[in-house]
Amino acid sequence: MEKILEIKGLVKKFTDNVVLNKLDMNVYKGDVIYIYGSNGCGKSTLLKVIAGLLKADEGTVNINKDIDIGALIENPEFSNYSTIKENLEYLYNLKHCFDEEKVASLCKMFDLNLYDKKIIKKYSIGMKQKMGIIQAFMENQNLILLDEPTRGIDVGAKYDIYCLINQMVEQGKSVIMISSEMPEILGMCDRIYIMNEGKMAGELDAKEATQEGIMAHIMQ
Repeated sequence: MEKILEIKGLVKKFTDNVVLNKLDMNVYKGDVIYIYGSNGCGKSTLLKVIAGLLKADEGTVNINKDIDIGALIENPEFSNYSTIKENLEYLYNLKHCFDEEKVASLCKMFDLNLYDKKIIKKYSIGMKQKMGIIQAFMENQNLILLDEPTRGIDVGAKYDIYCLINQMVEQGKSVIMISSEMPEILGMCDRIYIMNEGKMAGELDAKEATQEGIMAHIMQ
């Protein structure tokens, strides 16, 4: 299998608080990885370092040159006084020429209208979450980082996320995901990383894991 991401000895501190502590992790082409851990264990910080939003204090994060990262990390932020099209077009044009047809299709999948004239300030939390998901996938990225992607959205939209992830896997792309909805997520994952106090405390085969087994592993 082709390794697309290798993390060794990763350390990230905020003042005297060590959030990531000598963390190691590998991601391969076509991987769907689920990271499980309690609140505050460093999961979101890890995704931010991978995405290049934060710099590591120590260690290495080696990403293949052909990897294009899409990310939904924590609460998505948009320009509140612009429309959905203005927001998504601006983000798309930072690296590519806006593919209006593709983005309109993704919006339709999530029951949003790319041509809605309402400003984003009038959108619900769930609608903004859907926009965050769309921007993570819309540029044909081949490594997607998803931090609680199903937060605040309806059942139909959750199904659409799972469909997008399955499409990515079929295309040999990779996903790293944090989610509290363990039973639903397990069925589409390859590996589970157990995270505790800024380290990877264990790695499990997701195809054989159960929620009870994961919790038992954590309690060891």
